[in-house]
Amino acid sequence: MTVRTPVLASAAREVAFGLLGTMGDRWRHTRGVAERAGELASALDLDADILVSAAWLHDIGYAAPAVVTGFHPLDGADHIAGHGWPLSIAAYVAHHSGARFVAAARGLAERLAAYPYEEGLVSDALTYADQTVGPRGDRVSVTDRRAEMLRRHGPCSWNARVDHLRGPYLAAVAERVERHLAVIH
Repeated sequence: MTVRTPVLASAAREVAFGLLGTMGDRWRHTRGVAERAGELASALDLDADILVSAAWLHDIGYAAPAVVTGFHPLDGADHIAGHGWPLSIAAYVAHHSGARFVAAARGLAERLAAYPYEEGLVSDALTYADQTVGPRGDRVSVTDRRAEMLRRHGPCSWNARVDHLRGPYLAAVAERVERHLAVIH
């Protein structure tokens, strides 16, 4: 059996590698998230081209050529939108992992709103993939990933400032995705 690599996802991998390929753990994390997203797309019968593309591109806002505001979800979305990627993929990048909570605290909510937020299983699957892969590309629990992120960013970080809102959102996303996975298995 031959597995066809989705066209957009293949291009997204090339873009991600070009921007993040020399960034060590950032690249390992991105590879792990894309792999996890592929598994979730298959298990949940989601459009793999869209989900896996968004997974490859979700952290490109950390790459120097993309940085404008210093808020990686927005910078990544702006970068890919400016390079002709579909708005739907840019929107998933912009809103991944509860970015709207941090955007609001940083005064960037209006800029983020340029990308329509679509609540649903694709968005949840992207967030779940991101939140179940650690910085080195290893699989982790959502609870461990949240704790690691808060340690890494520090108690005064934007993530820590909104954790009382973002944390429960991430837990709810994980619960929804795991409920869908349990129904399948």
